[in-house]
Amino acid sequence: MPIYRAPVEDYRFLLHELLELEKHRDLPQFADLSPELVDDILNNAGKFCEEVLQPLNQSGDEEGCHFENGVVSTPKGFKEAYKAYCEAGWGGLGAPEEAGGSNMPAILTMAVSEMGMSANQSLAMYPMLTAGAYGALLATAPDWMKQHIVPKMVSGEWAGTMCLTEPGAGTDLRLMKTKAEEQPDGTYKMNGTKIFISGGDQDLTDNIIHLAIAKIPDEAGHLHDELATVNFFMVPKFLVSEDGVMGTHNGVHTGGIEHKMGIKGQATCVLNFDDALAWRLGPKPSPPKPGEKRSSSAGMAGMFGMMNAARLGVGIQGIGLGEVAYQNGYAYAHERRVGRALTGPKEPDKPADLEIVHPDVKRMLLQARSAVEGLRALAAWTTLNMSIAHSSRPEAENAGLLADLMTPVLKAFGTDMGFDAANLGMQCYGGHGYIRDNGVEQFVRDARINQVYEGANGVQAMDLVGRKLARKSGAAPMALFALLTSWIGENEKDAAMARFVAPVKRSTETLQAATLWFAANGLKNPNDAGAGASDYLRLMGITMVGWMWAKMAKASLGKDDPLHKDKLMCARYWMERMVPECPMLLERIQAGSAVVMELD
Repeated sequence: MPIYRAPVEDYRFLLHELLELEKHRDLPQFADLSPELVDDILNNAGKFCEEVLQPLNQSGDEEGCHFENGVVSTPKGFKEAYKAYCEAGWGGLGAPEEAGGSNMPAILTMAVSEMGMSANQSLAMYPMLTAGAYGALLATAPDWMKQHIVPKMVSGEWAGTMCLTEPGAGTDLRLMKTKAEEQPDGTYKMNGTKIFISGGDQDLTDNIIHLAIAKIPDEAGHLHDELATVNFFMVPKFLVSEDGVMGTHNGVHTGGIEHKMGIKGQATCVLNFDDALAWRLGPKPSPPKPGEKRSSSAGMAGMFGMMNAARLGVGIQGIGLGEVAYQNGYAYAHERRVGRALTGPKEPDKPADLEIVHPDVKRMLLQARSAVEGLRALAAWTTLNMSIAHSSRPEAENAGLLADLMTPVLKAFGTDMGFDAANLGMQCYGGHGYIRDNGVEQFVRDARINQVYEGANGVQAMDLVGRKLARKSGAAPMALFALLTSWIGENEKDAAMARFVAPVKRSTETLQAATLWFAANGLKNPNDAGAGASDYLRLMGITMVGWMWAKMAKASLGKDDPLHKDKLMCARYWMERMVPECPMLLERIQAGSAVVMELD
């Protein structure tokens, strides 16, 4: 059976030494965040994930979810574990106190989420989706929903989903066919089919609050392929009155569950909306003026907020799967005996040396570990910036720009590297890794979906290059480069930091060159931007994780304990093995799109 130990010590290093949360007590939700409280949350969350969630991961994968006579049931033990999760308050960790939550900042909810995903992604996704949904309701819903629906979601009595994808419309929402027609009382009747809906139905909660998007038809009842007609709705499985009383079954029916490659304990459903009663969220769209073109409706803002949170959450999933796969690969390499060390037997009295003596095994494990721990640091830094963005600090605007810029990077680079780490962890097992009984092949299957949903990674790259770089006249990349060059200037004369600062400087200069190339060529030929987008996102990911490793190295210099020595080792690995990719990525970007576009 696979093992898992929550990375509590690594989080303590990040939060106390690297990011120094004690210096941020002025931020919203940070005032009462003492080091003792932080450690208590980390320790208890880690223990819960190790002892309650992780033991159900392999059995949940083997059993999967069931769909019989229109009813969905989750694997054995999931209901009890979910109840324990909710009773412990983990589902409401970041929710406001008035809704029954603990009002902890995103940097801590991220840590707990990662532990849950490592332990059991299928199960941990149910409360994660609910948190995203109640967050969207708090941002967009009328008071009666905030008063009567959100608290039940925070407590875990009710769950939440996000219903976006349709059989003929994934990323391109203009092609949606689900429609919502306004009724005389201001509610809507929704009709259509949604697919791939995680947590779309289950036996864990009394009700499910679906947050769905649908088009509002024109006065003649016609749908148009325009984002301006798409709006955001709350559609409960069971109707809810404005005083919070749950009523009869709404017109939302489960058509089936998907049979998937991984996350088999997660009920991924087909949902049919048949005259389902829906409530529009956000401002009511006004009719467009003659000739006016809109990129989206005002009501879409809530959906985009929920999607951005989900994208960051999926990046965390990638980190979590990479972590648990690394742990198992590392443990196996210290148990399995195979061959002899290249420099001669390490244990001549044994029939063979341990697998860990071989350079390529060490390389695989260091690749996985440096990626996971570097990305964890980047995610923590990003969530801290999210909190700064909502403060009154003078750097609040820049912090928001940086967090927005890092969202597609964490989603795509985080899940790409997480999947690579899962593969490397399995590779350490050789043929035994391919056997289901050992459990590590599940990490590969589970991790694969993270590169696909909430916007495939190629779409994230296009969002980064096509939207994030140019928004507000390039304010985000300018803020990033100012930050990086300032840090380089402050540290490049420090001899002890030379081996870390020089690679960060090289990668930063390479990233700047790629950014300028897009500025000069992307508008002239949009295909050049499209062909180089994924390489650019990887280049930014390598650069930012490199900067995180340089900062972690600085915090570790002069400390001789295993944790800090390992940080310096991983930092050196990233600088020597990953940063050299940057010039190659720039060359591919500057090659343009000519040969790519030749394929018909």
